[in-house]
Amino acid sequence: MAERLDVSVLIPVLDEAAILPEAARAMLAQQLDGTAEFLFIDGGSTDGSVEILRELEAADPRVRVLANPARRTPHALNIGLRAARGEFIARMDAHTIYPPGYLAAGIKRLRRGDVEWVSGPQLPVGRDRGSRLVARALQAPLGRGGARFRERLAHEHEVDSGFVGVWRRETLERHGGWDEEWVNDQDMELAARIRQAGGRIICIPEMAAQYVPRSTLRALARQYATYGTFRVKTARRHPQTLRPSQLLPVAVTLTALAAVGAPGRARALARAAAAVYAGALTAAAAAAAIEGGVADAPLPAVWAVMHLSYGAGFLRGCARDGVPASAIRMALVSAALRRGR
Repeated sequence: MAERLDVSVLIPVLDEAAILPEAARAMLAQQLDGTAEFLFIDGGSTDGSVEILRELEAADPRVRVLANPARRTPHALNIGLRAARGEFIARMDAHTIYPPGYLAAGIKRLRRGDVEWVSGPQLPVGRDRGSRLVARALQAPLGRGGARFRERLAHEHEVDSGFVGVWRRETLERHGGWDEEWVNDQDMELAARIRQAGGRIICIPEMAAQYVPRSTLRALARQYATYGTFRVKTARRHPQTLRPSQLLPVAVTLTALAAVGAPGRARALARAAAAVYAGALTAAAAAAAIEGGVADAPLPAVWAVMHLSYGAGFLRGCARDGVPASAIRMALVSAALRRGR
């Protein structure tokens, strides 16, 4: 039988050569009182990532490189899960820098019991001008929405979904791993199944990791459009997962469409609402510029791309999979109850 280990780390990779060496160094420098393996599952990279991975594999016996012919993230994670030898399973992303105590903190908290999934905050940091600007946008409420795992934390918090993290192996196997129909939003979908079964998901400050965001508006638009599309898919299966804040970009997108194509008075109202939205972005950017400098002046464009792309993706998802009516109703009721408190 293959040697059993304390933890197996699953790392999907697809064209991450720009940051992969730095990210891999942080992964392999984990300070862990136990045995670990690092499974890099490559989806057919063409940018030199495979060569970097083979060098890592040759230099460190803890590294294994696996192939992911499907080229999709959930497939990579399930390939890694089947090949893993660890009692605990961790997921790490190849475009994120993890603190040296990341794995140890997650395993320690899981061993205390009462939780099924331990994760840490996702803190955006830039590596070039474009990614620094996007990171700055993500640090503001207009960029992070209502996601608790995108905030700096001082104490442990329960969350509805985690940014990657650590699980017991038997937890993932009991829930069937990641659903391969979810090429995006697979963590939220898995989280919904775990929570429906009574499991708790927590975010702890010791596991805060530095996430490097997209560096161009085009890449950001594609990313957020995909987020919106698969948010619909998840909301249709798990209506309780839709947060009220996730409907705001949809409202912004519908307003923008109405400002262009609605008839008469409706178009005038939509244009007035769009002007209010533009003013809110400008005011938020001005506040950020006071705090961070004039380099933040393009922030309105970044936020607008995020919101409009997400909203367009959500509408595309509704056209493709159907409107998640129950989820929308639940989110609106939740928002009304909060306002009434």
